[in-house]
Amino acid sequence: MAAIPEQTLINGYKIPCVGLGTWMSKPGQTSIGEAVKTAIKLGYRHFDCALIYENEQEIGKAIKECIDNGVVKREDLFITSKLWNTYHSKARVPEGCKESLASLGMDYVDLYLIHWPFPMRENAGLLPVAPDGKADVIDIDYTETWTAMQDLVDQGLCRSIGVSNFNSKQIQKIMDLGLKYPITCNEIEISPHNSNEKLLQFCKSKGIAVIAYSPLGSAERPWAKPDDPVLLEEPDILKMAARYNKSAGQVVLRWGIQRGYIVIPKSVSESRQKQNIELFDFALDEDEMNAINRVNRNFRVCTWADFDATHSPYYPFHEEF
Repeated sequence: MAAIPEQTLINGYKIPCVGLGTWMSKPGQTSIGEAVKTAIKLGYRHFDCALIYENEQEIGKAIKECIDNGVVKREDLFITSKLWNTYHSKARVPEGCKESLASLGMDYVDLYLIHWPFPMRENAGLLPVAPDGKADVIDIDYTETWTAMQDLVDQGLCRSIGVSNFNSKQIQKIMDLGLKYPITCNEIEISPHNSNEKLLQFCKSKGIAVIAYSPLGSAERPWAKPDDPVLLEEPDILKMAARYNKSAGQVVLRWGIQRGYIVIPKSVSESRQKQNIELFDFALDEDEMNAINRVNRNFRVCTWADFDATHSPYYPFHEEF
């Protein structure tokens, strides 16, 4: 069983540097429950969940089974969940958190994040649509949402709070409030095709840990186009993989670890899960790190292009970083 190194968050809690992503793992469809049990057996202790993934109940059952069988203790796990866009008002924030906790069968999560900075129509389903066919966005400032998030810590529903998909200006606006509890993490898309260097360095300068979703480029995303670049086929990355007798994915994840952020690759395959945590027996040199840096295309996988929310005043990607 692999031992995964940890980072210490600004509030003193520790987070494993590699976790299991659970996005696009629908209940039953890809056996996310079995994947979670396998991951725990392999040594994973960090699981990245969200209400919008609609699989937290299955994940919770799998974790409970592992705890009941003595495979792992709850205090050894780091569980993340996220507040969905239709729960941004002060009254709805605790409802969203408690809904995830009920599904997971847990009293608390280790980390609770605002999933996106823009709110959508409440009490109208998870993906409400406006008459024009776009996402039905509304005007609730994320500072209101953050204030309510801090109350969750007081209530013992989560240990740490943070944000996801927030740009630097949005983070600074929250910090300027004068925080009762710090922004511990910003979960953002990072891969060699979207290195996000400026936002990464900004977060580091503020003591905010960065968690990278889609660190392998999310090749299985349903909206991929035939001419989209394929990250794990980049020639330089393949050469390094051959040099170290590793997979292209392992090289990419190692690049991320060496840049100082946390990676949460998603896989339901035991062999791939095993590969994804075997990252600490080799290291890339400076020239290799720079070669992968040059692969950057500022190519973002998650843009809300198919379910347009770009008209929201809180849409994060109009800013450079």
